[in-house]
Amino acid sequence: MDKMFCFQCQETAKNEGCTVKGVCGKTATVANLQDLLVFLCKGISHYTVRLRDRKIEIPEINRFITDSLFMTITNANFDKSRFITRILMAYELRNAAKEKYLSSGGDINEIAFEGAFWTGEREEQMAEKAEQVGILTTENEDICSLRELTIYGLKGMAAYAEHAYNLGYTDDGIYAFMQKALVATADDSLSVDELTGLVLETGQYGVQVMALLDKANTSSYGNPEITMVNLGVRNNPGILISGHDMKDMEELLKQTEGTGVDVYTHSEMLPANYYPAFKKYAHFVGNYGSSWWHQTEDFEHFNGVILFTTNCIVPPKKSATYTGRVYTTGATGFEGFKHIEDRKDGRPKDFSAVIEHAKQCASPEEIETGTIVGGFAHNQVIALADKVIDAVKTGAIRKFFVMGGCDGRMRGRNYYTEFAEKLPKDTVILTAGCAKYRYNKLSLGDINGIPRVLDAGQCNDSYSLVKIALALKEAFGLDDLNDLPIAYNIAWYEQKAVIVLLALLSLGVKNIHLGPTLPAFLSPNVANVLVRNFGIAGISSVDEDMKVLLSVKRHEAVKRISVLKNL
Repeated sequence: MDKMFCFQCQETAKNEGCTVKGVCGKTATVANLQDLLVFLCKGISHYTVRLRDRKIEIPEINRFITDSLFMTITNANFDKSRFITRILMAYELRNAAKEKYLSSGGDINEIAFEGAFWTGEREEQMAEKAEQVGILTTENEDICSLRELTIYGLKGMAAYAEHAYNLGYTDDGIYAFMQKALVATADDSLSVDELTGLVLETGQYGVQVMALLDKANTSSYGNPEITMVNLGVRNNPGILISGHDMKDMEELLKQTEGTGVDVYTHSEMLPANYYPAFKKYAHFVGNYGSSWWHQTEDFEHFNGVILFTTNCIVPPKKSATYTGRVYTTGATGFEGFKHIEDRKDGRPKDFSAVIEHAKQCASPEEIETGTIVGGFAHNQVIALADKVIDAVKTGAIRKFFVMGGCDGRMRGRNYYTEFAEKLPKDTVILTAGCAKYRYNKLSLGDINGIPRVLDAGQCNDSYSLVKIALALKEAFGLDDLNDLPIAYNIAWYEQKAVIVLLALLSLGVKNIHLGPTLPAFLSPNVANVLVRNFGIAGISSVDEDMKVLLSVKRHEAVKRISVLKNL
């Protein structure tokens, strides 16, 4: 397995595709095993979609497919052994689904897809098969593009569905769609138009899964509230929790209480600081460091234990001193990192090894001081409704800029810092995701007490931005989201950003600027469809893009604002 092809992330080689080793750091072996796992998930789904027609649901398979897709997301899992184990599990679950299908009167001859039958127990067999089922086996580039766009949307959807599941919130309709869509991406009879419809349907379910996770998070931990987050450190040993999973956050805080070990968030776990339920823990100090790709520097200075709950893992440098202090859990994995097992029989995860390890570590080195503000999810914006309305009516706020999405290593992402710095002082940035680290520590001031950077939270909290936009549309008396004084300049990196983009498109949002590059998995024809139907555009220079995005006039209906309702 020394050859691969992967173009699912923004940093893919030459914006064409990684063919020897992933820019992310994954080996060709791991990349190919991931392709094989997706192939088998498609095979399992050929049974479950038929079983569902017979009113037969298999929750274990719903969870398996969701977790498996999440494991293949960029920077989540680099551990070959975990994927081999997963593939062996796929055979078992597929056989179970097959038996249920046959016993319910199903005709096996109705299924022609090879992934519903193929089995290879040895690693050599897996390697050989993986090279036969990869992305490039679809010869038509437009069909390939639409299939992959759907699959990457499903991977992002799976991430959000898993977080909701961990908090006890499920939606069988989401699982049903994911499996139906997996089957559709293996159907050679579907036309370009039909696959385009599937892409937009994926976006619709993207809205649904983000709504589910929002309900899960807020029901469990309260609505995020405006919070000044500490950036400094204390003198106790610490655990740095990275990723996105709030259930892991809760269990870690409970288990570290009274141990003398402090807890800090890193990267996309920053929004945990905004939830009321977590503020009662005196040993929850604040946030340490910056976005995911800075971790090789941040972790060297932290001195304590690091816990990855989800992506994004950056393979440590050979000179790294922290490697022995890193733990993974959930969908994440990396050879050499210790792994915390999943919950069993309704019991919490056991973080005792992490805590005991932390006790032996020195306290974190302080790399910055001060605070940053966040917590502007949709419920919190209600509290600012009168201020927002007044600011728009008087012209104090000319325009909102949605600048959510991902951060990344490319030098071109300095564009987003410069864009934020150059935005006129009568504009406000709405953000969610780790893209915020490009500008959330800048001194951009406020407008009549409203901070000019409103951070709604994680990438999945883009749902808050959707709810805010929909509420503004109604409050302004508009028929079209695109008449709002909102411009979209979004950065992307991996598949969770893909499902956010598809969700926005499904809602009819147009004229989104997407960067720093357009996805390599968009064929020219598919890209043209997005440009023609939705006004999707890449970025150019800060000055040129700002001119374009500021040029759209405020809709006349803005003047008629009286109340901000249904937020």
